[in-house]
Amino acid sequence: MLGIGSISLLPGALIGKTNAAPHQGWNKESMLWEINPLYNEIKMKARLLANENPFGPSPKVQKAISDSISLGNRYGHGDAAYLISMLAEKEGVKPENIMLGPGSTDLLEKTAIVLCKDGGNVVSADPSYMSLVNTAQAIGGSWKAVPLKDDYAHDLEGMQSAIDADTKLVYVCNPNNPMGAITEAGSLREYCKKASKKVPIFVDEAYLEFMDKPEDNTMVGLVSEGHDVMVARTFSKIHGMAGLRIGYLVATEERIKSITSMVRGTMGLCVTSLKGAIASVQDPSFLSDCRKWNKESREFTSEQLHGMGFQEIPSYTSFMIFPIEEEGKGFAKKMMDQGVGIRVYSIADSPWCRVSMGTMDEMKLFVDALKSATA
Repeated sequence: MLGIGSISLLPGALIGKTNAAPHQGWNKESMLWEINPLYNEIKMKARLLANENPFGPSPKVQKAISDSISLGNRYGHGDAAYLISMLAEKEGVKPENIMLGPGSTDLLEKTAIVLCKDGGNVVSADPSYMSLVNTAQAIGGSWKAVPLKDDYAHDLEGMQSAIDADTKLVYVCNPNNPMGAITEAGSLREYCKKASKKVPIFVDEAYLEFMDKPEDNTMVGLVSEGHDVMVARTFSKIHGMAGLRIGYLVATEERIKSITSMVRGTMGLCVTSLKGAIASVQDPSFLSDCRKWNKESREFTSEQLHGMGFQEIPSYTSFMIFPIEEEGKGFAKKMMDQGVGIRVYSIADSPWCRVSMGTMDEMKLFVDALKSATA
C-alpha cells in the first residue's frame, strides 16, 4: 500500500481526496492502493513492475561478487568498514555519519521502530512510499498524511502545519515513488532546516541518482551542517543491485547512535553484497551509462504515450505513472498475457499504470502491448 496527491496535468483530479477528515482527525488509510501485481516469470518478456535496473549489476560488480564467494565463511565487518569510509568520503561526512543496511527499505523500517516504539505520529505525503509509515502504524504509531500539491510536489507548508507535539518524524521521498515527481531542492532544503528544529526529517533519495545533477538535489549536505536530517540511499536502483540488498543512511552521529543502540545494520549484510557495493562505488562510468540509458528509455516511452493520448506525470526516476481508463486488474492481465509485467494502482479511486524503465527493446514491447491492450 502506498499514498498520492494532485497535478496540473490533471487539474483537480485528487483535490479533496485526503485522509484528513476534519471532524474525526487523521485517518490511517492512504488514497492510493496497489492492486496485487501479476507475476508470471514464464510468460514475462519485459519485467517492468519493480523499478529494477535492467542493465546491472556492472561487470566489475559481478566479478567482485564471484571472487568473494570463497570468503562466505567469514563475516564482512572489515568490508563494511571500508565501504562506510568510501561512502563517507563520497558524501562529504565522517564514517560515524553512515549506517549500512540490507537495502534502504530496511533502514526506513528500523528508523520507524526506533522512533515510534512508544507511539506518536509520522507526517508524510499522500501518496508516497509507505514502508516507513506502515511499520510505524504496525507498532502503534499513527500517520498524518498531507496530499501532494497540484504539480505532485510535496506540500511543505502543509507538512509543517501537520507537525504537533506527538510527531516523531517527517518522511519525504524525493523523487517520490510512485509518482516520479520532484520537490524543488532549494525549497526542500529550507524546509528541512526549519522543520528539523522540531523533529527529525527523513529524506528518501532512492531514485535521486537518476537525475541529471543529483549532487544539486540531495539533502545530504544538511547532515554535515548539523541538522537533524536523515538521508537514505540504495544500491538497488541505479547500481543495479536490487537482489543483493544493500543501502545506507547518512545522519548526524547522535542520530546514527540512537538507531544502532537498538538495531544493527552491518550484521544483516553478506560479504558478497559488500564486495559488490565497493566495486560499484569504484565504477562511476557504469552509473553514468545507466543514467543515460534510463533517460533514453524514459524519453522514448513518454513520446509514445503522448502519441497514444496518455499523459504521464513528468518523471525524474526509473519509472513513470499515468492514468488509464479501465479497471486495473483486468488491464494488468491484458499486459501480462502479452508478456509485459507492469504495476497498477488505484489512486483516489481511479486506475493508474506504473511502468518501470527497461531496455529500449523492452520499452518497445511495452508500447506494443499497451496499444493492443487499449485497442
